Amino acid sequence: MFKLKYDDFLIYDEATGTYSMAADQKVRDETERKRWKTTGFTILKDWRLYLMLVPMLFVYICWKYLPLYELVSAFQVGDSSEVAERFWYGFENFKSLLAPTNGVWSSTAMDFWRAFRNTFAIAFYGLLFGFPVPIILALFFNEVRSNLARSVMQVCVYLPKFMSTVVVTSLAIVIFRGGASASNYGVVTKFLVWISGNNPNIVAAAGNNLLFSARYFRALYVITELWEHAGYDSIVFFAAVIAISPTSYEAAQIDGAGKMAQMRYVVIPSILSTVIIMLIMRIGGLLSVSYEKIYLLTPSESFSNYAVADVVSTFANNLQSPRLAGNTPQPLLAVAAEMINNVIGMILVLGANTIARKASNVSLY
Repeated sequence: MFKLKYDDFLIYDEATGTYSMAADQKVRDETERKRWKTTGFTILKDWRLYLMLVPMLFVYICWKYLPLYELVSAFQVGDSSEVAERFWYGFENFKSLLAPTNGVWSSTAMDFWRAFRNTFAIAFYGLLFGFPVPIILALFFNEVRSNLARSVMQVCVYLPKFMSTVVVTSLAIVIFRGGASASNYGVVTKFLVWISGNNPNIVAAAGNNLLFSARYFRALYVITELWEHAGYDSIVFFAAVIAISPTSYEAAQIDGAGKMAQMRYVVIPSILSTVIIMLIMRIGGLLSVSYEKIYLLTPSESFSNYAVADVVSTFANNLQSPRLAGNTPQPLLAVAAEMINNVIGMILVLGANTIARKASNVSLY
């Protein structure tokens, strides 16, 4: 980098042999000198708005930044609950999760890799099927001409988002309920058995509960996630769609474009930047599978769906507070497991942002 000199900002007059400063440079210098004064005046003028930021800052500091101190425990070993009284252990906790010890895979390491595979599989299916659905819903709402009908449909699809996870999970267990006879089946279970023509696999899985079946758990989990979040997630895309200028539609109609052509050449290009930003954010949380719902849908390690449902979050929770009596808590390994998951998530969002910026000049930052 070159080094700036004082005369780089001055104009030299050869006739008089003197330097003078341009008018726009004087304005920039004056603005720079008064920058902090102007900032302070703005804060005082809008102090009510800045006062509203205090609760948010308090929440972020107490629940997002102060807990980062506990990440040190991932590099330590010891039985004490105080981080300061533990001993430095380096990367041994990570090695015990990611690699075999003396050529032998421990049960904890195998369980971690199983949980990581489950996390990635469930998150990938959620992204593959869960990301396009809100966009399709937004496009559908935009084509509904009756404001009353659109409002009713939007309320219906937004409502599950405002239910607690416990309520949503309980409803899912009830509608997918099984039993020894068809009279005990849940509503959706009866429907699936009927349309499958009493398929032996579905009937066998319905003997207990379809959600507790290893064969159908992931598909049904993704469906429940769609039902819960798709409507609410469509709000951002719907706002982007209704912000499109009506003149764009009129120009397309003059050129003879029908509804599908308008959607292809007007709507989708107009909301593409919003789609890319939301996709980057979704990829950033790709490995953050809903811990609460998974935990509620796997009541015990003895359930058949546990092998495909156990994710990194539930794995870490089981290390911290084992479900089975007699298992020794391993809180330091739990912190290491969550840290690995979060670091991979950070790498994913950085990679997705870089690719989006190079491919389309649209990025999160």
